[in-house]
Order: sequence, then C-alpha cells, then structure tokens
Amino acid sequence: MKPRIGIHTSISGALENAALHAAAIGADAFQIFTASPRMWRAPAIDPAQAEKLKAARERLGLAPLAVHASYLVNLASSSEELRARSTAAFQAEIERAAAVGADYLIVHPGNYKGGTLEEGVARAAKSLVESARCSVTGNVISRVLVLLENTAGGTNQLGGRLSDLAAIRAAAQPKMPLKLGFCIDTCHALAAGYDVASAAGLRKTVAEIDRVLGLDNVPVFHANDSIGALGSHLDRHANIGEGAIGEEGFRRILRHPRLRGKTFLLETPIDNEGDDRLNVETLRRLSGV
Repeated sequence: MKPRIGIHTSISGALENAALHAAAIGADAFQIFTASPRMWRAPAIDPAQAEKLKAARERLGLAPLAVHASYLVNLASSSEELRARSTAAFQAEIERAAAVGADYLIVHPGNYKGGTLEEGVARAAKSLVESARCSVTGNVISRVLVLLENTAGGTNQLGGRLSDLAAIRAAAQPKMPLKLGFCIDTCHALAAGYDVASAAGLRKTVAEIDRVLGLDNVPVFHANDSIGALGSHLDRHANIGEGAIGEEGFRRILRHPRLRGKTFLLETPIDNEGDDRLNVETLRRLSGV
C-alpha cells in the first residue's frame, strides 16, 4: 500500500477547477470548502457543477475528496444561540458534501468557553446528532463519513487531547445515521504535545492514536509542518520541511508501516507561486513512492 497525497484547492470559478488544479500539481486526492469558510450563508450546490466535478475526479483518478467545514461552526458552544446556528450550518455542510460526492466531511469539534470540558463534549455530540438526523434524506448522504479533527489544544478548545475526540464519538455515534471517524492534523498534534517529529515520539503517538481512536477510524491526516514548537498550542502551519516537524519527521510519518495506506492532505501556506506544487512534490519524495 502507498499513501495518497493531496492538497486543499480552491473552487473559485467552478467546482471542477479544484480537481483540475489538484491533478495539475501532481496530487491524487484533494480537499475543498463548498462555500466561504468565514460566512454563515452559503448557496446550494449547482447540480450541473457537481456533475462536472464528479466527472473530472473520475477522469483524473482523484480520490478521496474531503470537504472541510466552515471555521465558524462551533458545535460545542455554551451559547445555545451559537450552537443552534452552528448545528444548522453543519447540517448544510453535510448536504453540500453529499451533493458534490465527497467521501469525507472534516470538522473541528469546537470551543466550550463558559462551560466545562464534559459539557463541551456533550454539546458537540448533541450538535452532531441533530445535524445528521436533519440531513439524512437518502443513501447518498449516508455515504459521507464525518471526521472529527484534532486541534492544537488552546484555551477551552476541544480536540487537543485524543480522548476528547473519542468521547464525542462515543456519545454521538450510537444516535447518528452517519458514521464518525477522525482526521489527525500533524501541526495540531505537535502543538498539542504529541511528538510526531522524533522517531520515538512518533512510535508513541501512533500507538496512542490506535489505542484511543483506533487507526482504522483515521483515514485522513492533514500534513502540515508547524511553526510552533512541541506543546506550544500554536496553530500555525508551515511548508513541509520549514517547521518543527521537518523533512525527516515527515519521512518517518509517511513511511510508518501503520500509516502507509492513509490519505495525507496538505493545508500549507502559498506565499509564492508554486508553493502548493512544491509541497506535493516534497511529500511524494519523502513517502518514497
């Protein structure tokens, strides 16, 4: 088995443009937003555009497709108004992800400011259940796998500990018509205190992911180097090889025998033209395939 190497690409102009650009820079998987990640209101997916995206994916051999939910969504909010708004927004995210034929929908679990960790977990689970129940109207939606993403573990932020993600899934999955899994972001993991940069640290972290989450439940990794140091709680992505994980760290991650069949999606900065292609090529080289 070999890892799938992908990148977040833009749908600007047309949905299929994201697939065309991903293939043009050498990726074989990709991630998109289906709407602006910083706006609550989002238009419905144009069926004709969705069909063109699906056709481009099939023609170019791009799989999987992940959708990342809006940054505004806070499923764990202690404000019932914001939680309800986030739940409705995430319901729409599920429906749009299904409409474009996405395999995965990735979401941050949220911030529980004003409450306890346990309350935040309960609210996040409740929001997921409500969103999914309202969204499922056919088998096509039930094929979207929702992935809870780990976070850098800032103040009142759920997901800095793997146990947060496991607790949310344990509370929500029995009541959900959609399946729940996990996405591990390498930058967030390092910033939260999981040493994915060193050989010994990676062995320990992979073992803990398997013990707490189950590696079979983690199909996707966000491959991002980290500006912040181990345990810094700084959520700042860096280009591959330019951060605290480094090229050797990513070489070990990509070649870890338990991770060889996973999908690695880049969310690295594009400060200069061609940075996206360079990061794809770097991951490909480090993976050895």
